[in-house]
Amino acid sequence: MRKAREEWKVYGGVFDKATYEFLFRLAGKGLFDRLESPLSIGKESNVFSAVGKHGRVAVKIYRVTACDFNRMYDYIRYDPRFRVVKKRRKVVFAWALREYRNLFRARNAGVRVPAPFGVLNNVLIEEFIGYEDEHGRGVSAPKLKDAIPEDIDGFFNDLLKNLKLLYKAGLVHGDLSAFNILNHDETPVLIDLSQGTVDRNPYFNSYWERDVKVICNFFNKIGLKVDPVDVLKEIKFKK
Repeated sequence: MRKAREEWKVYGGVFDKATYEFLFRLAGKGLFDRLESPLSIGKESNVFSAVGKHGRVAVKIYRVTACDFNRMYDYIRYDPRFRVVKKRRKVVFAWALREYRNLFRARNAGVRVPAPFGVLNNVLIEEFIGYEDEHGRGVSAPKLKDAIPEDIDGFFNDLLKNLKLLYKAGLVHGDLSAFNILNHDETPVLIDLSQGTVDRNPYFNSYWERDVKVICNFFNKIGLKVDPVDVLKEIKFKK
């Protein structure tokens, strides 16, 4: 374990002292043993491939100091599941917990999302969606924007089924686009659900309208003619 902590120091520009401790505690629970190569480094979070008792996992670390916590607060303040004071660390910690809870709820509803394995403050452990390269290192499945499906119509219909399940579960993604849908072996996987919220949120329906409009615009650009109004009706249709 000490060796693992030493290895994490190579990411000194990414982890603060508290995050090191959170990682160490999660590792102590067996959720992961060692961090491997970064899968993505962003303004809001950093995601690493890791190995643990669940096999290969993704370790998502929300930045506490560099994130736009005002934007986070503006979104989470209307989520009835959370009562968060406007303090940076509390907002970021609630943001990570929110993603964990959204993934858990969506997964239980049958939506194709990464399985959540654990969360501690600004660190989230979730299922790794991707492949291994020739050196045995994890490589994330490509985002939809970078990997247009061969069967566009079939992919969209599969995505639509998942969105129906998400709506039925009383959830909205809140930031759906080709950037946070993976194309994993021609199958859609929804990721980055931290902005997702429940149907008791007063903006629930407007978020759904925005999500559907954005995703329909993308599919229209790649050759599939879909109308956002019709798609939203299909998502909300109860059999």
